[in-house]
Formats: sequence, C-alpha cells, structure tokens
Amino acid sequence: MLALLATGVVFLVVSGGGWGIGVRSQESQAPPGSRFVCTSLPLDATSAGCPFPSVPIQGGALTPEEELKATVLQLRETILQQKETIGNQRETIRELTGKLTRCESMAGGADGKSGPWRKEYSKTGTGKDTMGDLPRDPGQVIDQLSRTMQSLKDRLEALEHQLRVNVSYAVLPNDFREMLQRRLGELERQLLSKVAELEDEKSLLHNETSAHRQKTETALNALLERVSELERGNSAFKSPDAFKVSLPLRTNYLYGKIKKTLPELYAFTICLWLRSSASPGIGTPFSYAVSGQANEIVLIEWGNNPIELLINDKVAQLPLFVSDGKWHHICVTWTTRDGMWEAFQDGEKLGTGENLAPWHPIKPGGVLILGQEQDTVGGRFDATQAFVGELSQFNIWDRVLKAQEIMNIANCSTNMPGNIIPWVDNNVDVFGGATKWPVETCEERLLDL
Repeated sequence: MLALLATGVVFLVVSGGGWGIGVRSQESQAPPGSRFVCTSLPLDATSAGCPFPSVPIQGGALTPEEELKATVLQLRETILQQKETIGNQRETIRELTGKLTRCESMAGGADGKSGPWRKEYSKTGTGKDTMGDLPRDPGQVIDQLSRTMQSLKDRLEALEHQLRVNVSYAVLPNDFREMLQRRLGELERQLLSKVAELEDEKSLLHNETSAHRQKTETALNALLERVSELERGNSAFKSPDAFKVSLPLRTNYLYGKIKKTLPELYAFTICLWLRSSASPGIGTPFSYAVSGQANEIVLIEWGNNPIELLINDKVAQLPLFVSDGKWHHICVTWTTRDGMWEAFQDGEKLGTGENLAPWHPIKPGGVLILGQEQDTVGGRFDATQAFVGELSQFNIWDRVLKAQEIMNIANCSTNMPGNIIPWVDNNVDVFGGATKWPVETCEERLLDL
C-alpha cells in the first residue's frame, strides 16, 4: 500500500466541502498489477474551493460608464474561464470517478465490508451526502457549475441593459451616435416629404377650385351675353341685319344657309348687297333647289359668261357688272305672268325681259343656299361655281317691288326687310369656314360705289 502512495498524488478539490479526497497515482492509467489506496485527507491539506480567475481592474479615476464597460469585460472573461474550467473538470471528474469505483471495489472485495474511507464517506445506509454541501453525483456538480455560469451571464446582460439605459447620448460611441443621426435624418426627410405632398395636394385642390370657379364664371358670362343678345333682338350685331357673310375662298365647302324656306310663289323680288373681285366670274351668290329641280332659282356668273338668272332651269342673261371689288346693290324681279323679269344695279334698272319660265309657280319647301350652286337639294357643290366675296342684306318679297322702292332701298333712304325672307342674324347659318362680320353702314357702302 505504501509503495503505491509513493508513485504519485493527484488531488481533487471540491469547493465548499469539509473533507478532501486524495488519490495518488503515477500515471492516469494504473500499470498492470498495481493497486489503488483510498484514504481520507484533512481539509487543510489542499486549498478549499475552486477559485475563479479574476481580471484586475486598472486603477485611476474612471467614469461610471467606463467602470460598467470594465465590469462587463471582466464578466465576459470570467464566463470564458468558467467554460474552460468546467470542460477541464468534466474530464477530471470522469477520470476520478473511474478510479474511485475501482478503489471501492478493491477495498471491499476481501472481506465484503466497506473500509475506513467507505465508512467516513457514507455514515448512513441511505447514501446521504456527507461531503459538505457538494452533491455526491458528479453530474450534479456540472449542473451547479452550469447554473453559476448562467447566473453570471444574466448579470452580464443586466449590466449591458443598464449601460444602454443610463449612458447619455453625449457619451455614446461614435458608431451608435452616427446611427442615431442617420435615423433622425431619415425621419426628418420622411416628414418633409409628407409635408411637401400635403402642400402639393393643397395647391392642386386650390387650382381645381380656381379652374372650377373660372369655368363657372365663363359659363355665366356666356349666359349673360346670350340674354343680352336676345334682348337686343337675338343678334350679336348692333342690329339684327347689321352683318355680312364672308366667303373668301373658291371651294365647295364654304357657304351660308337660310334657315327659312319659301312658300309657293307666283312672283318675287330678291335684293342683296354684294362685293366681289373674283375672276373669271363671281360665282353663285345664291341658289334655291327643290325636290326634282336643283335650279329652281339661281343667280350665277360662271367663267366668262354674263350674270344669269335661272327659273326652273330656264335662263335669262342679265346686264349686270359687279366684279370690281366694290359694294353693289342688286335686285331681280320675276312674275309667273308671261315670265316677266327685271334687273337693277345700285337702284337703276339695267335690263328687262319676258318668257322666263312663264306660268310656272315657284315650288315651296326647298333649300336656300348662299355662295354655292346646288346640283342636289342642299348639296353637291361645284367649287368652280362658288361665290368669292361678301354678301349682306339678302331679302325676298312675294311681289314685284316698284322701281322707286328699289331705289329707296339702294340709296339707304328706306329700310324695308323682306316679308318672306328677311336678313336677320338668327336666320343665317355659316359652314366650312364662312364667317359673319359686322357690315359697313349703308352710307359707307354708298361711298364705296
């Protein structure tokens, strides 16, 4: 037994215990033929407990934040050392457990009784732990050390949380300060963006309100103008007849249309003011077409031909000359009795004749067009026959006017609207780019002669 004790000694020290157990061996594995000697050792034979390595804290005046950081670092190092210590002690416990088992089997093998060590270790038959406060089972030791390590970890987390709560912004690390600044900058930009969006919406709403107000005012102004027009006699001009129709191009789409139609006529007088410098021929100042007869009444100067009056497609040439670009007053009369006709220019009778569609009444319900010759009722215009110039004061009577009446109209001494077709603004529509303009006064037209 003494020879075995001389080979070597390995100590297992368990903190908090009242007894120490020493096992001496030369190698971790006993050589063949060796025996283990197990004996109790006094407590003062070894250092008590399992001391934790400590990390010294540097002296000097430290701020509370620096002390907290130093404490955190010490606890982290302590945890790492405890992990390493636990790993080492696990190996030692496994090794010593095996050796203790072999000691127990050898000590009690000869007489079937426990030796002195066994009696000291377990004084009761129930296996009560007599080694101070340490558990008997090595696994429980490991569990206790693990709980200690978890407690230290919890303390570390609590210190880190306290550090985050207590440390002011002024002493925060630069990285954390920059992160906060970036976050605040992002929030500020988002706020400014939202404010800008609200301003845009406000501006858009204001613009929509202004546009709606302007649209309403425009509609009201148009309505007021329309009411005023109706009050003036439903005309946009100084008087309902104070306008002219302008047909500036020789096309097949510029024309004016008289809204009213003609009744059946046995005689008529048609008068108008016109101004044209078109060449060759002024074209067709007016035409009246009915179903079955496109040339019921037509006044036309086409090409180098003289001005012609057509009644039911019958032709009479008129001695009129009006293509000098000046205003001229033109009148033609006709009666179904013997087909008598007369032609007046600027109040003077320049021609007369008969047998122009005698005994033919003018058919009612046709279409009266200004500026175009109709090949069908209301259409199929020919650009070569279009009138180029200006027309005004187009009136139709259902009788043959006297020469003096025509003279009075031409020299502006009498204003006598037609009793069948009067020249009023609301009775004339224009199409294709033809326009209506205020006309010169009758006296100004006379000065133009």
